[in-house]
Amino acid sequence: MGALNYPGVGGTEQGTAPDGFDRVLEEARLGSGLAVYRRVAEGILAWELQRRAGLRVSADSPTAVPGARVVSGFGVGPLRLNAPCEVVWVHEPMPDGVPQSAGFGYGTLPGHPARGEESFEVEINSQGEVRLRIRAFSRPANWFYAAGGMVTRAAQRLVTGRYIEGARRLAQEGSAQ
Repeated sequence: MGALNYPGVGGTEQGTAPDGFDRVLEEARLGSGLAVYRRVAEGILAWELQRRAGLRVSADSPTAVPGARVVSGFGVGPLRLNAPCEVVWVHEPMPDGVPQSAGFGYGTLPGHPARGEESFEVEINSQGEVRLRIRAFSRPANWFYAAGGMVTRAAQRLVTGRYIEGARRLAQEGSAQ
């Protein structure tokens, strides 16, 4: 699959991005309490946001760990677009205490339609409020994807919205609804 193919590796962990890359920052309130936080954290680290967004996930590890490689597939049959990535950072949930956060960031590998990084992080603040944060920076990997700029950005917004909905479903599971 090759090596990470963009500058600023790990930038989503600090919220930074290289010059010339489009940025995404989406946040959503998911509920409150450690049980909600833990459900979402476990789901994020087990690739559940990708699956719940409708992506086909093939990973060399059942959970996100540094160096794990994952290919997410979007579409069907010959129209499936595969997006290979490598996990570049991970925050595991702590056994107790607030505030804290958990999640991971992964970066693109050759064959991905973009170059850049995306992260998925859930946090619980000192008041027990649970929020999801998705950060990304990217630019098209080649002229073909650059030519479809508006379509590419619309697809990214669609998948990001699906990630948020997946996190909301995870937050609600196991609770009285």
